[in-house]
Amino acid sequence: MSDQGSANGAAVGVLEPGASSFVSYDPADGGEVATFPAMTAEQVRAVVAEARPAAAWWSALTWAERERRLRRWAGVITRGLDDLCELMHQENGKPRGDAFLEVFLAIEHIGWAAGHARKVLHPRRVGSGLLMSNHAASLEYQPLGVVGVIGPWNYPVFTPMGSIAYALAAGNAVVFKPSEYTTAIGKWIVDAFDRANPDAPHQVLRLVTGTGATGAALCESGVDKIAFTGSARTGRKVMAACAPSLTPVLMECGGKDAMIVAGDANLAKAADAALWGAMSNAGQTCVGIERVYVVDSVKDEFVTELTSQIQKLALAPGQGPDAAYGPMTMPGQLDVVRKHIDDALAKGATAVVGGSGSVRAPYVEPTVLLDTPEDSSAVREETFGPTITVKGVRDVEEAIELANATDYGLGASVFARRGGTAIARRLRSGMTSVNAVIAFAGIPGLPFGGVGESGFGRIHGADGLREFTRPKAITRRRYSTPFEPATFARNPKTFAIMKKYAETRYGRKK
Repeated sequence: MSDQGSANGAAVGVLEPGASSFVSYDPADGGEVATFPAMTAEQVRAVVAEARPAAAWWSALTWAERERRLRRWAGVITRGLDDLCELMHQENGKPRGDAFLEVFLAIEHIGWAAGHARKVLHPRRVGSGLLMSNHAASLEYQPLGVVGVIGPWNYPVFTPMGSIAYALAAGNAVVFKPSEYTTAIGKWIVDAFDRANPDAPHQVLRLVTGTGATGAALCESGVDKIAFTGSARTGRKVMAACAPSLTPVLMECGGKDAMIVAGDANLAKAADAALWGAMSNAGQTCVGIERVYVVDSVKDEFVTELTSQIQKLALAPGQGPDAAYGPMTMPGQLDVVRKHIDDALAKGATAVVGGSGSVRAPYVEPTVLLDTPEDSSAVREETFGPTITVKGVRDVEEAIELANATDYGLGASVFARRGGTAIARRLRSGMTSVNAVIAFAGIPGLPFGGVGESGFGRIHGADGLREFTRPKAITRRRYSTPFEPATFARNPKTFAIMKKYAETRYGRKK
């Protein structure tokens, strides 16, 4: 299962019938990066089976021992950061600076998950209540076993790490299937874990490689949960493949994130944030900004500031060290971006920056579309390119209404000097940043996930740790009483006492 449709040129995505391997390529120049096996369903099942004893060994370790091994992994990644960033530039296409930021955040999440797992998941006592006071109650979170992670190509380190690190910290083994577009990066991550733990008797983090068929095989392999990142369309296929075995799934399925700019906002900072949210990583960011709703009283000033910053920064894609962002990682996405731009212009939008000619494979120049109709694909569908729509609204109320008028609900941004948090609460999104963009992704303690077409379940934070466990409730009778209700030999006075208790506690009129 894959979000990668038919590829062209040097890109991977479709295997010839019977092919046993595939190649990943540099999206900028089409150069070959590496060749990997296209693993069969039988091979995937074998890897999952081999992960079972690894999961048992790993879960039996103490919290401190798992934390030590995860921190050693973070150390290996840190010491190899330059090499990993170079590989990301080569296979994924993003500038080395953006690669550095991505890896840095991933390392932070490993550290947070490792350091907080015991506090979040350790067994704890729970109050029994007056009626059951003769019982002791406890709650613990037990690892699931083997977790399958299907990673994306746009953030091939940071995004899957939100599942991998947290699942490992919770005591699970992990089988990781990276995108066929960034398999070398995925292999580097897994190899780093093995280098960090050469004394481990079992390989706790395993790699499976291939295209959509391999992802489907992982869903049907008997893993205890699937964590998927990709489009809602492919997410539905993942859920369908998991349904026969009732394998639970975590879905992170992209977004159509909006920014609201209030009349009192700092427009220079709002424009800077909108640019970064829309254009960084060539716009290939699920929580990137694709729509901006700005109050009419400051709309012209905001648009002027936005276009001025693009010109001042000489914002342009490329492969060199001075490029603002790189090529489109997946060639097929160029057609989607072009279609959205053309549809917006045909329906009356104005391109104040860029336009139809901005799409020049493998790059897309920055494009700002003004007053794009709400029924256009550039507003309704995920574009996943360095484009942004800007629309004036009469007030913040209209901005909230339009921002929420989407099937997606992943991230959002609000710029306002006053009342920004109140606006953020009213947005139908899993995360919202006030006077910033994507800030929530850099805070490991915050959960990350969406609603609606953006999926369900959470990675990161305490919720992300619990996502990869099963809660286990345990009660223990401490002593017996003369008035036990759950027995055929109960005292006839038992119900009278229970009724008196209910009347005293709940039955009084207020």
